[in-house]
Amino acid sequence: MTKSSARPTTLKELARHLDLSPATVSRIVNGHAAKYRIAEETQKRVLEAAAAHGYSANAVARSLREKRTYTIGVILPEISEGYSTAVLSGIEDELLKDGFFYFVVSHRHRADLLEIYPGMMLSRSVEGIIAIDTFIEQDLRVPQVAVSGHRHREGVINIELDHNMAAELALSHLKAHGHRQIAFIKGQAFSSDTNPRWSAIVKAAKRLGIEVNPKLVVQLQSEDSGPGPGTDVTRQLLQSGVPFTAIFAYNDVTAIGAILALREAGLRVPRDVSVLGFDDVPSALTNNPPLTTIRQPLRSMGHAAASTLLGLIRDTLPHPWPQSITVQPELVVRKSTGHAHAEEGHRTANE
Repeated sequence: MTKSSARPTTLKELARHLDLSPATVSRIVNGHAAKYRIAEETQKRVLEAAAAHGYSANAVARSLREKRTYTIGVILPEISEGYSTAVLSGIEDELLKDGFFYFVVSHRHRADLLEIYPGMMLSRSVEGIIAIDTFIEQDLRVPQVAVSGHRHREGVINIELDHNMAAELALSHLKAHGHRQIAFIKGQAFSSDTNPRWSAIVKAAKRLGIEVNPKLVVQLQSEDSGPGPGTDVTRQLLQSGVPFTAIFAYNDVTAIGAILALREAGLRVPRDVSVLGFDDVPSALTNNPPLTTIRQPLRSMGHAAASTLLGLIRDTLPHPWPQSITVQPELVVRKSTGHAHAEEGHRTANE
C-alpha cells in the first residue's frame, strides 16, 4: 500500500499495512486511544502512517463520493449499569472494525421521545437503527435491528435470548437444591423481556412440577434502574407471611436489592433464602455474596445486532432475512444459592 496507490486507503488497508486490528486503528484515529489504554508508541505509529497515506482525507472523500454517512442510531430506554452498557460495548466493537460512528439516545419510557427520536436520527442521515429493549412503531426508511424487541415487524430483525432455556436452567437449579417454595419478581410492565420471560418461567415450572404460588409473585413498578425496586418488592414478600426458601429475580440489580431487604430482615443468603438473578452484570460477581445468575451474552448480542445491521445496510445477508436470531443463556453458579432448609425458611419468612 502506497500513497500513490490508485485505490483510496481504507481503514482495513491501513490496519493490514501496520499489522494491527482495524479496531485498534479506528480507536486511535478517532481519538479514543486513551480510553482503551493503547500504548503511545502504537498511537504515534498509526497516526504517522495515517498522515503518510492520507487516510483521513481519503475517508472523507469516500463518504462524499458515495453519499454515505457511515453512521447508525441506537435507541434505548436508559444508559445504566449492566444491560445497556454491555450491549453497547458489543455494538461499538463491531462498528469500530468498519469505521462506523453511532448516535445514542435514551427515551426514559417517555412516549413523546419515542415518537420524535427516530425522525431526529433520520434527519441526521443515519444509515440504520438499533433499538434496545424498545419497540419503534413508525415505518422507517432505513434498516432496523431490535435487541430484545419481542414484537416482530416486517423488515426488522430481532436479536433474542432463548427464554425457555433460561427458565429451565434457573428452575432446574433451584429444584435440584430442594427449593419448592419459590418467590418470583417479575420485570416492569414496560420492559420488552417481562412477558416472554414470565411465560417461559410458568411453562418451565409446570414441566418441572414446581407450583407457582400467586401470593409469591410480585412485580417491579418503579422506573428506577437501581436496586431500590427489588428491595421494595422483597419487603412486600416478607410482610405477606407466605413462606419461601428462594427468590428468582427479574435481573441482577433486582436480585441485589432483594438481598439487601433479606439482610435488613435478619435473613442470611443463601442459608435462609437463596437468590438467583438474571443477566450476569459485572456487579453480580462482586456482590456479597456473589450472585448465582442466568448469563445473557449481552456483549455478543451487541455484536450480533451491529453485524446484522451492517449486513442489511450492505445487502450482504442471505435472503430471505431471518425474523429473529436466537442466542443461548448460561447458568452461572456462585454463592447466593444453596440447599433449601424448608422448616427454617418457613419460620423466618413468617417472622
